[in-house]
Amino acid sequence: MTARKPPPAPARSAWRFATAAEPERNTLPEAFSSVRVPGPGASWLRRFLAFVGPGYMVSVGYMDPGNWATDLQGGAQFGYTLLAVIMLSNFMAILLQALSARLGIATGRDLAQACRDHFPPALNIVLWLACELAIIACDLAEVIGTAVALQLLFGLPLLAGALISALDAFIVLLLMNRGFRYLEAFVIGLLSVIAVCFAVQVVAAQPPVAAVLRGFLPSAQIITNSQMLYIAIGIIGATVMPHNLYLHSSIVQTRAYDRSGPGRREAIRWATWDSTIALMFALFINAAILIVAAAAFHGTGHEAIAEIGDAYRLLSPVLGLGIASTLFALALLAAGTNSTVTGTLAGQIIMEGFLRLQIPHWARRLLTRGLAIVPVLVMTVLYGSRGVNELLLASQVILSLQLPFAVVPLVLFVSDRDKMGAFVISRPMAVLSWLVALVIVLLNFKLLYDTLA
Repeated sequence: MTARKPPPAPARSAWRFATAAEPERNTLPEAFSSVRVPGPGASWLRRFLAFVGPGYMVSVGYMDPGNWATDLQGGAQFGYTLLAVIMLSNFMAILLQALSARLGIATGRDLAQACRDHFPPALNIVLWLACELAIIACDLAEVIGTAVALQLLFGLPLLAGALISALDAFIVLLLMNRGFRYLEAFVIGLLSVIAVCFAVQVVAAQPPVAAVLRGFLPSAQIITNSQMLYIAIGIIGATVMPHNLYLHSSIVQTRAYDRSGPGRREAIRWATWDSTIALMFALFINAAILIVAAAAFHGTGHEAIAEIGDAYRLLSPVLGLGIASTLFALALLAAGTNSTVTGTLAGQIIMEGFLRLQIPHWARRLLTRGLAIVPVLVMTVLYGSRGVNELLLASQVILSLQLPFAVVPLVLFVSDRDKMGAFVISRPMAVLSWLVALVIVLLNFKLLYDTLA
């Protein structure tokens, strides 16, 4: 019996603007293929565990401080109704992240490199600027979340907290120097802190189970109620993060898997499981935030709660649990700190992928953090904490508007047999993926129309 031949590698000519004279450089070269994968004789569990990590780093973006504002506002104003939106957006995220991992493993390119090799230079500049805007918007949420958490826990002014948040660049540098697995362990550790904090709060809130389950069923009211639709789109923008698609397609390549056809196929399978499980974890966190807000504030006279600080002050008295507010702020600090790690990596991947420009990590981090800090400082001085909260919500709308610039190219590439070879997605999966992309584009046009009207 003859061994099966590995599927042919996608032809280089499929990438219209790739040049053989300019060799391909891996983004995150210090981490590329640095995590050992056990050989074929190892158990499936050991091989799967070798791929666990990138999915949880990606999941950080789905529970960053930007999600908190939209989830809190949605729960306080509309009860459990928007749980269906959280679940739908999470399923969309699972699909898109699986496609992102497939692209990176099958082609050896991250999404930024794929765009550079497929689109003309002028369009690549537009895509790169859109990505950078998304990174800054995400970073903005992280600055605000970290500053608010430091204020709630230690009484620091928002200005001081925003400036202190810039120092987390050194955390990323330290962990990257020790190895990519240390970075993943740090992220997973903070995710565990967030999970424990919200598990305690959900138990203390004692939400009605029947109402929670009904909330996961879609309601036409979400579309017909303009205020509810605005928050729903904000939830989608806060959940499906455009820069995560670039990040995931790169960090899956940190595994030293066999680059043959069967090796890539196995890597795609394990990477998909990794991200799917991690994003179900993110679904629990986002749903928990909304459930706690709905149980504590909806129908109790606190429906107007929209600011994280107000939620912090009211949680303990309303829930009757003295530690509830502290757990809330601690989880917020963990979420903000965690998000800075993935934001740094995504920024580096996007800049290197689109521009082939490599700058030191600390410089990249301080640059994006500086661009995010300036609006926070201005809004804090002019409008105080209320202005900062409005800026946080606006950052999620900006993220939502950037989604088509990442989603459409991703689906385009993974549906192209010339680029993906044997790893091209099936026709039913392509139809589903384009449907998700269409929903995202239509929702964003609706949001833009309502904002300008």
